[in-house]
Amino acid sequence: QEFRGDGDHFGNFVQAVRSRNVGDLAADIEQGHLSSALCHLGNISMRLGESVSIASVKERLDSMPNKAEVFETFDRFNEHVKENGLDPEKTNISYGKVLTIDPKEEIFVGEHASMANPMLTREYRAPFVVPASV
Repeated sequence: QEFRGDGDHFGNFVQAVRSRNVGDLAADIEQGHLSSALCHLGNISMRLGESVSIASVKERLDSMPNKAEVFETFDRFNEHVKENGLDPEKTNISYGKVLTIDPKEEIFVGEHASMANPMLTREYRAPFVVPASV
């Protein structure tokens, strides 16, 4: 897959804010929201996770859907660990909680929702308060 563009998404956003012209944005703001949300959601999973051995991760991944793709990625990860001089048998990693997202409401649902949902926002200080709805 090839990605085109100059790659300066932040600079483009700042330029659009300064011009006050939404048409100056290289992409719709919702695309930026969804792209950054994916990173934030993964970080929440990791922060709720635990330090475990790489061997125990392999056992846990065995129950995942799309097992072939999951293990292909896991094998690449193991190679990366070895290439960086770490012994996979002696190295612990962070294994995040499996989280379920309600995409319409943009909240977590299910088993770990009560721990994950508070991490979706924070207490803001005036005058930088983000409204509950825009």
